[in-house]
This record gives sequence, C-alpha cells and structure tokens, in this order.
Amino acid sequence: MPVISRFYGIIIKMFFLDHNPPHFHAIYGEYNALININTLEIIEGDLPKKAQSLVLEWAKMYQKDLIEIWNSQDFKKLPPLE
Repeated sequence: MPVISRFYGIIIKMFFLDHNPPHFHAIYGEYNALININTLEIIEGDLPKKAQSLVLEWAKMYQKDLIEIWNSQDFKKLPPLE
C-alpha cells in the first residue's frame, strides 16, 4: 500500500483497486482508520481525537488530490500537515 503522506507520527496510505467508497487509511501507532474521501468520515476503525483532528484537517486541504489519486490510480505523494 503506497504511502501518500506522513506527519506527526501519522501515516496516510491508499490501496489501489480497493473497495468502494473511495477512502484512505490513516495509521497512528496501533490505531488504524479508513476515511471516506468524499465525506471525510471514518468508515472503519478509530483514531485518538487529536490524531483524528489532524488527519481531517490534512484531508480537507488535499481532498481534491485524494479523489484524483483514487480515480486515476496514479500514485503521488502529498505534502504533510505543517
């Protein structure tokens, strides 16, 4: 699973040819969550509140890019949250 971005100990990954809805994986320590790209809601798993907040802030900034990556299946790295 390609790593799209890393920030504050959080790893953002996306499987290609994965199941719908379009989503990405956010991994923080032993926590793992699948986030719907369109709604930015956690559809499976969980994250601590602070990590969830950081992931959603980042995802809002790069939502169009994430949709493009999902639709094109063309991997590219995205900048981290600063």
